[in-house]
Amino acid sequence: MIVWRLCRAGRAALDGEGAFLYGGRWNSPGTRLVYASRHLSLAILEILVHTGPDLLPEDYIRLEISIPDDIRREARAAADLPAHWRDGATGLTQSVGDLWVRAARSAALHLPSAVVPEEENVLINPQHADAGRIAVLSQAPLGLDPRLIRGES
Repeated sequence: MIVWRLCRAGRAALDGEGAFLYGGRWNSPGTRLVYASRHLSLAILEILVHTGPDLLPEDYIRLEISIPDDIRREARAAADLPAHWRDGATGLTQSVGDLWVRAARSAALHLPSAVVPEEENVLINPQHADAGRIAVLSQAPLGLDPRLIRGES
């Protein structure tokens, strides 16, 4: 399976350091987690919803990541998540990710996107025994269409 991640140049390691330091929707600070999306377009939307196109750093890169098919994965549907999980009350969702990381049953967790719930994000547990088999296949500058960034049509 191929997943996509956006990050700043120089931050391409799949070590979960940023999530460890700052936390995120699916983890509290102190828990290592790597956020990825099933589609590059969703990864872009996930970044833009937090920064806006005019604030997107110019050094963003896209990572194409391979998760081998034989690596154990889990999935949670929206119905399996706490009520109001999309509302930004991160305490509700952080406990889901924190518990999943600690349980260490799988290296990847599929979850619906809060931005587009019909799409799927994939969390990677960088401390799982199989995480070393998850690899960056390629990385390249993000290269968004300038009309998106400048708001032109």
